[in-house]
Amino acid sequence: MKAVDTQQDKTILITGCSSGIGLCAARGLKQRGYRAFATARKAEDVRRLQAEGFESMPLDLANSASIRRAVAAVLQATGGRLYALFNNGAYGQPGAVEDLTREALRAQFETNLFGTHELTTLVLAAMRRQGYGRIIQNSSLLGFVALKYRGAYSASKFALEGLSDTLRLELAGSGIHVSIIEPGPILSRFRENAMRMYQEFIDPAHSTHHAKYMAMEARLEKMGPAVPFTLGPEAVLQKLIHALESPRPKIRYCVTVPAYAFAGLRRMLPWPLLDWVLQRIG
Repeated sequence: MKAVDTQQDKTILITGCSSGIGLCAARGLKQRGYRAFATARKAEDVRRLQAEGFESMPLDLANSASIRRAVAAVLQATGGRLYALFNNGAYGQPGAVEDLTREALRAQFETNLFGTHELTTLVLAAMRRQGYGRIIQNSSLLGFVALKYRGAYSASKFALEGLSDTLRLELAGSGIHVSIIEPGPILSRFRENAMRMYQEFIDPAHSTHHAKYMAMEARLEKMGPAVPFTLGPEAVLQKLIHALESPRPKIRYCVTVPAYAFAGLRRMLPWPLLDWVLQRIG
């Protein structure tokens, strides 16, 4: 693997750095010599990142003005250049599809797709001018298979993958590469954030799925790994480094045993048999 070797080529903007994958990526890349712009939605997280020595600014993917301010600040700091964007910021909205309000689904897409798309288009202008760049999308195994009670999140990630595949085709020959990372279970605050959104948008007491929701609540509140084969965020960092530094970055990077397994099952099994497998999960 050939590493990038100039300082201007080691600038990266990362979303969702308050914890988990984003924070691990920012720390790991900074240690590797990157100039990592670590963004977060909340002011207190930005202050904590700044105290740790990061160039950090607020970036709320559900707010266009916040996105534009963050991009402007980064490009001003770098003289208008940016090597890479790691679109990591996202959350999961739990709930049965029939219980998802339009408001809940819109909020999920505002962060996981629309904000990510807007941010990507803004940095692409700079990458086009310089003639190179890397766009790395943090998707999920739920970006290529669906599981019960995860419909909003899965829909947003399916959409992100479709948009990213199209973007990759449109950028052919530009020097800008698009890669998708597809993690399975990773240690993070994902369940904590999902629980908050579940409480905001889902009314389990009046749902046909009440009993299933009780089991789901127990899982969301569980401390430590919720499922087997859970890995630390460092596993995603390894794939991110390859996507950033390889002269031929992969189009997709699976992370964790479940992600590899489901990618294989999706290719090999007919849809009814795959449904049979997926029905037995969650």
